[in-house]
Amino acid sequence: MKRQNVRTLSLVVCTFTYLLVGAAVFDALESDTERKRWDFLQDMRDGLMKKYNISMEDYRMLEIVMIENKTNKAGPQWKFAGAFYFATVVLAMIGYGHSTPVTIGGKAFCMAYAMVGIPLGLVMFQSIGERLNKFASVVIRHFKIYMGCHKVEATEINLMFATGFLSFVITTTGAAVFSRYEGWSYFDSFYYCFVTLTTIGFGDYVALQVGSDLMAWLHAQISVKFRSK
Repeated sequence: MKRQNVRTLSLVVCTFTYLLVGAAVFDALESDTERKRWDFLQDMRDGLMKKYNISMEDYRMLEIVMIENKTNKAGPQWKFAGAFYFATVVLAMIGYGHSTPVTIGGKAFCMAYAMVGIPLGLVMFQSIGERLNKFASVVIRHFKIYMGCHKVEATEINLMFATGFLSFVITTTGAAVFSRYEGWSYFDSFYYCFVTLTTIGFGDYVALQVGSDLMAWLHAQISVKFRSK
């Protein structure tokens, strides 16, 4: 029992240390850009308010109207196609946050839907994973026979390599597709595919949305502005 306690405590300490290191690295990489972006937005806001003689209250109202009326490439968010997209995101536990239900009925159904759909999705993905592992085992065994290996059975290392390779192929191929149809850079598309595949789902890049285009434009404007200084 004491050994299990030591193991648990060690895992807690290692995880907390990992969090501290991650926070320090993200702080070093992102905080300066965040400050520049905030300063850039403040300058734009002040310039617009001065140019068109807009009060702070009116500007806040314009912000709300613009945010609430943003469009997306897929059309209305809660028509069937957009609703199917949202249901898929819920079931896959990605949670981009680009759209959320606002009615009481929608929120209540979302919770009930997730309680049933998430376990169903996990069972489905597990079953698909088992089929893929079986297929990979057969491919690896035939490959080893072709290569004349003595041990032809697929090992866990072989399966891990095959899974990693398949994930890499899916990510790189998906990145090329999203880069082509969404207008993102290949790196941003690869980042989006990775965040989606790992079900992190930050929501800074979402397919068929205009928000990502605006964010990319903002980053480009900031880069140009501060490179010129």
